[in-house]
Amino acid sequence: MLRKLHGWPGLVAALLLLVLATTGVVLSVVPAIERAGAAIPPTGEISVADLSERVVAHYPGTEQIQRSLSGEVVVYYSRDGQPGADLVNPLTGESIAPYQPSAFLRWVKNLHRSFLLDDAGRLLAGGLAVMMLLICLSGMFLLARRMGGWKAILKPIAGSGSPRIHAELARFAVIGLLLSALTGSYMSAVRFGLLPEAANAEPSYPAEVSGGTPVPVSSLIALKNVDANELRELVFPYPDDPSDVYSLNTTQGAGFVDQSTGELLQYQPRPTGNHFQHWMIRLHTGEGLWWLGLVLGAAALTVPALSFTGVQIWWQRRSSSVRPAKGASIESADVVILVGSEGNTTWGFARDLQNKLNQAGKKVHCAPMNDLAKRYPQASVLFVLTSTYGDGDAPSSASQFMTRLEHFQANDGLEFVVLGFGDQQFPKFCQYALDVDAALSSKGLQQMDLVTRIDRGSAMQFREWGEAIGEHMGISLALTHNPAPAATAEFELVERVDYGVAVNAPTSILRFRPVQDRRNVWQVLSFRSRSHLPSFEAGDLFGVAPPGDNTARLYSLASSASDGQLEICVRKQTNGLCSGYLHSLKPGDRITGFIQQNPGFRPAGGATPIILVGAGAGIGPLAGFIRKNTDLSPMYLYWGGRNPQSDFLYQPELGGYLDDHRLTGLNTAFSRSAEKAYVQDAIMADETALRQLIEKGAQVLVCGGRDMASGVGQVFDSILKPLHMDVDELRAEGRYLEDVY
Repeated sequence: MLRKLHGWPGLVAALLLLVLATTGVVLSVVPAIERAGAAIPPTGEISVADLSERVVAHYPGTEQIQRSLSGEVVVYYSRDGQPGADLVNPLTGESIAPYQPSAFLRWVKNLHRSFLLDDAGRLLAGGLAVMMLLICLSGMFLLARRMGGWKAILKPIAGSGSPRIHAELARFAVIGLLLSALTGSYMSAVRFGLLPEAANAEPSYPAEVSGGTPVPVSSLIALKNVDANELRELVFPYPDDPSDVYSLNTTQGAGFVDQSTGELLQYQPRPTGNHFQHWMIRLHTGEGLWWLGLVLGAAALTVPALSFTGVQIWWQRRSSSVRPAKGASIESADVVILVGSEGNTTWGFARDLQNKLNQAGKKVHCAPMNDLAKRYPQASVLFVLTSTYGDGDAPSSASQFMTRLEHFQANDGLEFVVLGFGDQQFPKFCQYALDVDAALSSKGLQQMDLVTRIDRGSAMQFREWGEAIGEHMGISLALTHNPAPAATAEFELVERVDYGVAVNAPTSILRFRPVQDRRNVWQVLSFRSRSHLPSFEAGDLFGVAPPGDNTARLYSLASSASDGQLEICVRKQTNGLCSGYLHSLKPGDRITGFIQQNPGFRPAGGATPIILVGAGAGIGPLAGFIRKNTDLSPMYLYWGGRNPQSDFLYQPELGGYLDDHRLTGLNTAFSRSAEKAYVQDAIMADETALRQLIEKGAQVLVCGGRDMASGVGQVFDSILKPLHMDVDELRAEGRYLEDVY
């Protein structure tokens, strides 16, 4: 519900909000420009009497003096029977320039206030302000849920792509947008009588004046007692009319001044409500608060980007929102798929699973987790595919699942398997899937396979999970769903360096360059003009599908686009279709692939110590990080291989990095040498030094196989124990990152 309250107003009003935001940006700089050109005397230095004397000395026909909230002073006068208006310097009374309000700014202001449609437009603008208020408030609550609570609202935002950009921009701009929306809503409500208008501070005209001989304006005591910076307007009496008076309007109130005695007549202090309304206007426009105007303008600048990313997020959810047909009935289904999804992405995976099960002859019933039946009489397998929302919460289509599970009656022999979807950068990665797995086990259901967690919709992980489940069920289950197929390009192998043949672990460093095809619009638009490489960094992923296979395998990149080449490190796996294909390539051969961003696996910048841990081909991105460490931040590498003579990957490069101090320390372990050690042993040997580095704020990056990464995590838990910390705590702080396969 909260997401709908946030999304639908934005979608409906996006174009009009863009108009309000664009015009708001233009108007926001006006107070700063006016303030920059205004001469502001120190408070207490010049009175209104002094100001008037100096202005009258240069403009004998002065009729009115106005001072804007930004400090500009304008004199309206008559000279030789012709009216005029000038900006003047309050310190001297001299002219700065003729005063001519900008017709363009007047048009922009009318467009902002009413879309050039008078009262109907003002009503529309007021409604949009209320919509913006609703969007801001709901967005704040959504962001708090995403971050895991209000206390975590300022922590680094995990994720990537449009959702992360949207969240980052929203966090930056929400206060400014909320202030603009709140004050705009208030002003519209007052204009249309929905809120009471502040009492008028205008005093009644004095019934009696002295009628004596007018004295110079500089001698009027009432004007001497008012600082020039408090002036809003001073209207002069008609010439040669002793019965007329000065009309004085200040920030504190209004009254009249006898032009003979200088007495203040009928003074009316400004009511509290008037002060409040005045400040609401200032907070909306930035008038007199030039710095606030710039802040509001900067916030408004984010609206186009927020609109674009918001529509992108909505479209991505909509494009993946086609749910599988329910298929078989509850009574006849032998397989049940239940789906928990917040943005509908999980339904795409469920659709693929349902189709492949149908092809294998299964009768499949598919439904949201909230539709869990009390019993599935014929079902032998229950699949639960669910994402996690916020800080480990249930997604919207699973919000009632735990309650319904209390009344669920499992038939004999019903097995279940849970598949979680999430982003490994979040502290509670797939937490709701883990909770569901535990809840189903507590009901006495038999677990077919351990709960599996899919990171960022990985098509490869989904396929591997399907293969494992197919073996359990005795069927072929070739899952192929890819939620975000990437645009591909052609690459040519220019160099390969081979290792590990002697120890039966052939591993190659492969370096490619893109093949520019000007007929390929994607290449022309996306590749860098100099190197023709798409934008990427070490640690991003290179997707390759072997011939005859539609499923891409992802390999961690060991280079950045600025290196002028695309580099991966690949070990040839036994019966590995894609690794075998890559190892068969010769310089000059061409392949098709794509770049997939992986912003969650990056070393921190600055002077933060970096601890790099890898084994085998996992050294690829770690070598790329070291290569880019031109700022010479402290960087330590722990790496494990088989034999130092045959498969010491990147040995020449690492030696050079040690010499030029891009690499601070190198520790290796080889399992087929005299020492027979693993990378975990190298880490334990440096236990004290690593603990000290982590105390100083070091970040740990681990790349390689899952078994290795699990062992490394256990070692670091042991190292951190004296600090009363663990890997999970480091991971939650963004200081323990993994790229495992």
